[in-house]
Amino acid sequence: MHYPRLPDWLIYLAVVLGLILAALSRQERADAPPAPPPIPGEASVPLGPSSPFLSGRVVAVPNPDGPGAGTAFSVADTGVWITARHVVDGCGQVAVVVAQGRGVVAQVLASPDNDAALLITEGGSTALPVLDMSVLGTLKRGMRGYHPGFPQGQPGEVASRFLGTDRLVVGGRGGRPQPVLVWAEVGRTSGLKGPLAGLSGAPVLDATGRVIGVTVAEAPRRGRIYTTDPSAIVELMVKAGRIGARYAPGEAINTENYGRAADGLRRDLRVAQVVCTG
Repeated sequence: MHYPRLPDWLIYLAVVLGLILAALSRQERADAPPAPPPIPGEASVPLGPSSPFLSGRVVAVPNPDGPGAGTAFSVADTGVWITARHVVDGCGQVAVVVAQGRGVVAQVLASPDNDAALLITEGGSTALPVLDMSVLGTLKRGMRGYHPGFPQGQPGEVASRFLGTDRLVVGGRGGRPQPVLVWAEVGRTSGLKGPLAGLSGAPVLDATGRVIGVTVAEAPRRGRIYTTDPSAIVELMVKAGRIGARYAPGEAINTENYGRAADGLRRDLRVAQVVCTG
């Protein structure tokens, strides 16, 4: 008994569809639940007496979701923060948002070599631990990274997978290529669509909660996120003569709890919005 021979194009189509389905089935997706809304507040209400920012100059921060808005994270309890340099470039006045509609004015010390900047405020929050540079060479392809911040001006976070290192021009025209870590996005806050503007300056954390680098750029079509390496953070703090790096382990984070971990970091102002206010 003879069976009819299938056309070649039909066989090729079946093979292609099988490969596509196999690729999609292996694609990781680990989205986090939506972040809770900010607690309502009024700009005229002073900061509470227990606030570590009470002595700082407080200014109104209307609608912190424009091009001059990003994310910062604490690296010293005394009021030292890191953000992406391009977030604060050209700003007449910079503020770290400490309550809805209110921010504390910060002094800016930008890195000449990397897309990173130091912010100094009067009063601060508990610092995030920074990864020891000596382990940079042991970063393994496929390890997870977590980016808590304020994408699109709203609380949110992204999970990623480490791909390797590269060199990239960031921060606009005139920038020089700098070493970056390359990450593939594997999850984000549920309901967050489109580009991640506003996440610039956010830390990328490893599974122990230590800062690996500063989020500086993305390639939305490729699903790639770019960060500085740990040396950019340490060199900036050393040049500023402020503090040494802190190498204590942090809180364990994974693809199941990174949304809750990010909510806690924002609530404690260990991760905060940074905006141009002038």
